[in-house]
Amino acid sequence: MLYKTFKLAALFVFIMILTGCASSPKVNYTAATVTNANSGEESTALVRENTPADVVDQHLNALNGCDWKALMAQYPDQVEIHLSGGTVIKGRQAVADLFAGFVLTPENSGLCGITFSEESRMVINGTLVVQWVANADFLAEPYKGSDAYITDDGLMVSMVTTFNGADLIMKK
Repeated sequence: MLYKTFKLAALFVFIMILTGCASSPKVNYTAATVTNANSGEESTALVRENTPADVVDQHLNALNGCDWKALMAQYPDQVEIHLSGGTVIKGRQAVADLFAGFVLTPENSGLCGITFSEESRMVINGTLVVQWVANADFLAEPYKGSDAYITDDGLMVSMVTTFNGADLIMKK
């Protein structure tokens, strides 16, 4: 009898998972105002995209355009970015600071001018795994990497990246 009850309970949980009834509760994503320490520019609002693919496309467009405000429009307060070497950047302000440095010119220790081009993409629910290559006039050779972008409710809520700026080979 206990075995049949267990089997029924397991079947019920399986059906609920398949139908989405047992999904995690919806997160209420928020966006505190953050300021770019280099430019004084502020980001106050979130801009949701229609699909996970749209979120990633917007992210790559904002990176390639060195558009700090467009980058920050994707990241809620609850964001986490997992960098190579085990570093985790948590929260909207910490991510704002990270990208404020990224969008500076190379002469100012930034990476503005780098272009990330997608080589392949795999999609699993709200997660996209993208293999990319980065090129720039100031790079001696292309730099390859991979990111896992975790999206939810039209936003970029987490990212795991192999990108490490220290590994870039600059022209002399």
